[in-house]
Amino acid sequence: MHTAPAPRPATPPPAARKTPRKAALASFLGSTLEYYDFFIYGTAAALVFPHLFFPSADPAIGLIGAFATFGVAYVARPVGGLVMGHFGDKLGRKKILLLTLGIMGLASLGIGFLPTYEQVGVWAPILLVAGRLAQGFSAGAESAGASTLTLEHSPDGKRGFFTSFVMTGYASGMVLATLVFIPVTSMPQDAMMSWGWRVPFWLSIVVLAIAYWVRTHLDETPVFEEAQEHRQVAPMPVKDVLKFQGADVLRVMGMSIMSVMQTIFTVFGLAYATSTAGFDRASILTVNAVAIGLSMFAMPLAAKLSDRIGRRPVLLTAAIGCSLTIFLYFLALSSGNIVLVFLAALLNMTVLYSGFNGIWPSFFAEQFAAPVRYTGMAMGNQLGLVLAGFAPMIAGMLLAPGIAGWVPVAVFGTVCMLIAAVSVYFSRETYKTPIQDLGGPYLAGTARRRELLAEENLAGQQALPAMRLP
Repeated sequence: MHTAPAPRPATPPPAARKTPRKAALASFLGSTLEYYDFFIYGTAAALVFPHLFFPSADPAIGLIGAFATFGVAYVARPVGGLVMGHFGDKLGRKKILLLTLGIMGLASLGIGFLPTYEQVGVWAPILLVAGRLAQGFSAGAESAGASTLTLEHSPDGKRGFFTSFVMTGYASGMVLATLVFIPVTSMPQDAMMSWGWRVPFWLSIVVLAIAYWVRTHLDETPVFEEAQEHRQVAPMPVKDVLKFQGADVLRVMGMSIMSVMQTIFTVFGLAYATSTAGFDRASILTVNAVAIGLSMFAMPLAAKLSDRIGRRPVLLTAAIGCSLTIFLYFLALSSGNIVLVFLAALLNMTVLYSGFNGIWPSFFAEQFAAPVRYTGMAMGNQLGLVLAGFAPMIAGMLLAPGIAGWVPVAVFGTVCMLIAAVSVYFSRETYKTPIQDLGGPYLAGTARRRELLAEENLAGQQALPAMRLP
């Protein structure tokens, strides 16, 4: 039987109700907080936490322990995405994003007040893991919610551009974190280890306050309000997205593995550069800050290009390019030449990785229909990010002795990029699809379900006369 198209609102949401610039700003600030916390924790895990929370006679053991707490947050992220995505699809994007912002900021502030192993023993790493889990739970819902909210406020034809500001917050957070940590790493060792490392965590309250104020002044998305008005809010978004768009969840999960490149570069690369390659901490932090800071301009440009030629060509170029240039980056680190390191970082992170980072917020969200968009994107994205979270620890275990010991790490990164590229290749192109037509499998499946229910009701009504007593 021919599948009837899903019913649409009589008129599209009024353009006046969309506020793409305000939504982009709100998402930018939320992502700034998320990735500020991400980078200060990753930097502290590479430079400070092994000594303060995981003391060991073998420095490598302490480093792996610190990187394990970094990865623990990525286990909590799918849980946060699942729970908060469910309520974001049922109650609205704005309410949940305010909640996740508060959890993230307060968890980061709390880490800055934690006692060390020397002060409370084993409780120190336990409390650190608890704070990191809270960060992960919140972050699991933040990026999907911010992407969904911005996409649904954006006009057709410019969704990629406006939604890319979700991830310009990534670059902004990294630059802020680095600017804060550079003077901290220049402090006398005793001062840095006693209180200096805490300052970046305390300062997260400033970003939290600004982001929270902006989000309280943002309207709910017209797409969600239309769904509520027409009673199209999914009662069980998790069940529906897995039933009708399970394959899309898997594809988004595969594409999200590309984020392994980011954590290898920013976290493991920092530890490798300072502990094995012999660079001083301030130099590598500065290189990272400049390379990723410049991506604030590269990401919107890549997203704008994807609005013209499609998401998939840009994503495929980014995945293949990153898989090749990660070798150049580690080769430059092994050379000891800071200029070569900067050029390799510029090519790998600023130019190529921006082609992924600027586009995935729109592309992932566009794979799903509005009633399950938050949930579907959060599930797929956060499950894929689990591997990215543990990538620094895996890289630490793969690192071999000698000047070419980084090769297994680069191979690991390349394999992850190829998995992501295959997932991109088999995903639907969406840059020209009207927002009400996104998530075709869900729309077709729910239309068919309504059709079957209508047929059952009709059959039941026709059977009633035969059931009457004479």
